[in-house]
Amino acid sequence: MARSSTAFAVDRTVPGLIVKIGDYPLHHGGVGAIRSLGRLGVPMYAITEDRFTPAATSRYLHGRCVWPTTGREDPQRLVEVLLRIGKRIGRPAVLIPTDEEAAVLTGEYADVLGGHFLLPRTGAGLPRRLASKQGLYELCVEHGIPSPASAFPESLSDIEHFAARARFPVVAKNREAFQRRRHPAVAGTTLIEGPGQLLGLARDWGPRPDVILQEYLPREEAEDWIVHAYFDADSTALSLFTGVKVRSWPPHAGMTACAYVVDNPELAELTAQFVKRVGFSGIVDLDWRYDRRDGAYKLLDFNPRMGAQFRLFENEAGVDVVRAQHLDLTGRKVPEAEQRAGQRFVVENIDLPALLAYRRSGYTTPHAPSRATGTELAWLAADDLKPFFTMLARFVGPGARHLVELRRTSRRARAMNGGSVRPFPARAVGGTAGPAATPWGGERT
Repeated sequence: MARSSTAFAVDRTVPGLIVKIGDYPLHHGGVGAIRSLGRLGVPMYAITEDRFTPAATSRYLHGRCVWPTTGREDPQRLVEVLLRIGKRIGRPAVLIPTDEEAAVLTGEYADVLGGHFLLPRTGAGLPRRLASKQGLYELCVEHGIPSPASAFPESLSDIEHFAARARFPVVAKNREAFQRRRHPAVAGTTLIEGPGQLLGLARDWGPRPDVILQEYLPREEAEDWIVHAYFDADSTALSLFTGVKVRSWPPHAGMTACAYVVDNPELAELTAQFVKRVGFSGIVDLDWRYDRRDGAYKLLDFNPRMGAQFRLFENEAGVDVVRAQHLDLTGRKVPEAEQRAGQRFVVENIDLPALLAYRRSGYTTPHAPSRATGTELAWLAADDLKPFFTMLARFVGPGARHLVELRRTSRRARAMNGGSVRPFPARAVGGTAGPAATPWGGERT
């Protein structure tokens, strides 16, 4: 749902550039950013996999650079191409990363890129550390932020020791940004139900497993919250929004399929304090889990970039996090206003299967409003129809194959005796950060 009125004016002489690294053409976040600034008259450019991605067809896109990447390229090579793109644009553009690889790259090469682009300046190693599961865990411990109990094995021996004392099921995830594409240990968040399955997987992880192992929290005991914000050069929040995730696809993990804006001052303050302590500047997308057993919010993921569902959040002045960044980096004031509580965000191509799965499971989200005050669709927009139809054309085949594979995986899992390994969205949980005993045995690793 496009909104036409805003309480501010942007600098239309400063373009925006969507930067993505990796092959994921059906990305509604990039389309949302193009529309968000494009509707204000900002010339928008984007890096696309080909000429027929949804982002490439948006009426608000001023220019595209077709540049297929994998995430395995040499960083220096990536920077060289970005600089050439900057020269082609011909004037400094605001960089908008849409994935961890792009966020880490632009953060670490900010000094080199700064001559052609406008981007937040933060500690060169901080985006990588925040995007890293291990780095984030260490920062949570350092600053007293509740986080999942986690183990970071350095060898097969460590995994064998872990398997002997851990309480199953546990969750396995790839440990580092960049490495998830170069040397992925698991295809995604993976639920492991027994020590035998863990040791079987570990045989393929090499001498130094690039994984994190976390305790699993049954979904009946938790609730998923999201925070999107923009922080200035002093790590002060110029816009900060809170919401609750109702559905995701695959179920209970990964990409948000449906979410609501819900005011949560406690979580907003916890986020603002943590970002201030670590000294980050820029757009953030954080995933928190509310643990009903102890009433604590626990930080699962810190994405140092724009989140795909950022268009869920907008304040009464018409500011979202992408607009806030553009305003701040071009020297304009970011209007303060309350977030539009009760707004709903729906990703059309994945919410229907997610809705069916959640109804079968009986899972509900108590904090979700009973009725939305308005709905923002990820793809369909009356003023920009081509991305929606392009998405449909590219989604039907792969989407159907994905559903068939999920059904086959589920059947195989049910047929196995004594536990299974499932590429299923598992959730981790633990006590507050610090060297305390965990409920899954032993001290935190």
